[in-house]
Amino acid sequence: MHKPGRLLVLLTAALLSASVSACDFRGSACPAIAQATAVSITVTAGYSPKVGALHVRACQDGTCKEGDVELRPGSASVDSGCNPEGVCSATASPDGTKVGVLMLDALTESPMAVTVSATAPDGTALPVRSLEFSPQAAYPFGEQCGRILSASVVLDDAGLHQQARP
Repeated sequence: MHKPGRLLVLLTAALLSASVSACDFRGSACPAIAQATAVSITVTAGYSPKVGALHVRACQDGTCKEGDVELRPGSASVDSGCNPEGVCSATASPDGTKVGVLMLDALTESPMAVTVSATAPDGTALPVRSLEFSPQAAYPFGEQCGRILSASVVLDDAGLHQQARP
């Protein structure tokens, strides 16, 4: 084989090798999702009928953000089981909660102060609730995929609490 032919074979083999290894994700695949910089609020099922509107103020590292938060019906995952091939599924079922999100410009592990002002469906003011806490860090996709921060609170009759990590 001539030198140009050998070169072509070597280049083709190198390209095939590179494309196969570029598509081989075994053991190191990380989801291509961005972390939401936000505070999520869950109003418990027992308290949600009393809440018509929600205003949230979140302060961290000397910066505050506030706004009215749209409340949507919450849900819980219900296990639908697995088929014989091992494919499992779940469905979302309404659970009586209400959920909302206040988007932030940044989210760090520094302490955060959150204040929630709510009104009842008839417009009367409900007690203002405040909480200081630190967002939680987790590695839900493994340490190789990086840390995810979450700032989640729960509002109920007793006040505002940091949502426990499952």
